[in-house]
Amino acid sequence: MTLSAFIHVQHLLGTGHVLRAAAIGRALAERGVAVTLATGNTLPPHADVGGLEIVELPPVRAADARFKTFLTPEGREIDDGWKTARRQATLGAFTARPYDLLLTETWPFGRRPFAFEMEALTATARALDRPPLVAASIRDILVRKQQLWKEEQMAELAEAFCDRVLVHSDPEFIRLEDSFPFTDRIAPLLRYTGFVDTSTGRPDAQEGDGEDEVVVSCGGGAVGADLLAAAIDARPLSRRAGDCTWRLLAGHDIDAATFDALSNKASTGIVLERARRDFPSLLARARLSVSQAGYNTVLDVLRAGVPAVFVPFAQIKETEQQQRAEALQRHGRAVVTPEASLTPEALAGAIDDALALPKRRFTVQTGGAERSAEILMDDLEQRSR
Repeated sequence: MTLSAFIHVQHLLGTGHVLRAAAIGRALAERGVAVTLATGNTLPPHADVGGLEIVELPPVRAADARFKTFLTPEGREIDDGWKTARRQATLGAFTARPYDLLLTETWPFGRRPFAFEMEALTATARALDRPPLVAASIRDILVRKQQLWKEEQMAELAEAFCDRVLVHSDPEFIRLEDSFPFTDRIAPLLRYTGFVDTSTGRPDAQEGDGEDEVVVSCGGGAVGADLLAAAIDARPLSRRAGDCTWRLLAGHDIDAATFDALSNKASTGIVLERARRDFPSLLARARLSVSQAGYNTVLDVLRAGVPAVFVPFAQIKETEQQQRAEALQRHGRAVVTPEASLTPEALAGAIDDALALPKRRFTVQTGGAERSAEILMDDLEQRSR
């Protein structure tokens, strides 16, 4: 009998969450599982969802990095009526057929504003006559909460609803306890998978693109315009990279007016375009990478072996990217420039420092999507005995 899986993912600002969920879904599908991917926001154009059945839930995005206001595609703030419709859509999709596996991306270790939906989903799964295996998929680093009770509640929800928690990290590099103080409580549920590599199947860049360039990127989402603006002004200030092309990649959710303003600001030697599916190929040819320190981007940089400057996204109490970037800096693999002190002068200096670093290869365990699928298949087999 064919096994089936229901994967729920809600990306709000960037695209890393949905790319990881899709990669795990594809790995399960390659093992013969019928996979439904329920998405709570519009899929980014570079997402590979081949072999997956897509359920488009009523879409929503974060208005900004505060993650306090959530908007529909029409720009309306969600209300109780929207929440009811969203919850009904999610439960309707999940109960349309029996599933052997329910995989929640981030929840219950985040997405707290969506408790109205996720608590209902996991409770419904648990109440079924033949409940599915319930697993949570989380990245290497969790954003710390100011109130400890919120983190304790995450552990309580995991204990109550999860059979497995997949941590997409290399434990020799970053461990869950580095960012989550209640790790001991859920230790029996944890399995480290290695990092989930979302670059497989990406096309090669056309000949010449990326060659000896400075590639400046800010992910595929809606943030990073300040980094791109600083890079435009930093190029003539750099002693070691002012002589080459700088290719700036803007996320697809950066609005057209901001993109046009950046384009008007760009001078000779600057190429500005939208984020590209062949980004890993560009990095492999580049002189240097300048980027935020998102999960997927860091993996792309490490794989390419390119010198790197990280400007971690750190607005409104965000700590995840800062922690990841600092870990790489400790290994001598990058230079970190805090977002709060970002200026063209500071960025140019960081670029020159990064290009002066000794060449140092630093690798982390990858294959996280495949390992996740193996762990889940093994768990399902154990349940069937």
